[in-house]
Amino acid sequence: MYKGAMTALVTPFRGGEVAVDDLRRLVDFQIEQGIDGLVPCGTTGETATLSLEEQALVMRTVVEQTKGRVPVIAGAGANSTKKAIELSKMAAETGADGLLHVSPYYNKPTQAGLVAHFRAVADATSLPIVLYNVPGRTAGDMLPETVAELSKHERIVAIKEATASIQRAGEVIAAVPEDFSVLSGDDFTCAALILMGGKGVISVISNVMPGETAKLAKAALDGDAPKMREHHYRMQKLMHLLFTCANPIPVKAAMAMMGFGENALRLPLLPLDAAAQAPLKAELSALGLI
Repeated sequence: MYKGAMTALVTPFRGGEVAVDDLRRLVDFQIEQGIDGLVPCGTTGETATLSLEEQALVMRTVVEQTKGRVPVIAGAGANSTKKAIELSKMAAETGADGLLHVSPYYNKPTQAGLVAHFRAVADATSLPIVLYNVPGRTAGDMLPETVAELSKHERIVAIKEATASIQRAGEVIAAVPEDFSVLSGDDFTCAALILMGGKGVISVISNVMPGETAKLAKAALDGDAPKMREHHYRMQKLMHLLFTCANPIPVKAAMAMMGFGENALRLPLLPLDAAAQAPLKAELSALGLI
């Protein structure tokens, strides 16, 4: 169902509050540059430190500004199944087209617990669900056989696979039906994952370079290896710079340099320091982005 390049949107702040005008401009920038979908309220959107009211505001703003031009997949994950269902209903009320559901974090459920959790959420909503496996943040790993089992549910249609392992990505792709979308959750594995049979990427770098990311994904989907390599290597240095410390610290600095909000994050995250900002600013300038 989901294919191409989708942006894990940052949440711009000004004066400590969600910067709605910046968020609207960011949505238009993404769509005008050719992005295939928008994913607000995920890791990159600092959802862990947004209030419920702010999370609803971000979802609603993105949906309203998108005006149906591309799909909006709203982050609604939680480590409580009851809360995940409530967030899913909230996302549906804002008009989101789909849901992103991260593996329950901190609790460390068994694989059977993961299946029960995601099935309960899927049974409680009419929206399609993208699973999100990111063991480095959740302290739990959704195994390929678990993804295969969950893919049998009619509303569980995709997974954002963020293990940074091409071997794992291949195991997941081999385990699921052809119409189930395996999406890269790590920018640097996007091209390889698609060539192995994946369908696209939910990207961080596309906040900064949505057009280039969309072209990279399309070239890989089309099997155009020379063009794919051209786009990948143009972005490779920036990919590295955006992950020199925890996401979304570097990309928030980059977006501020581009005029989308302030270089501000919610505690316990702190802004990128001046020394680390220098090479990031230099690369954005070299790419003609600032």
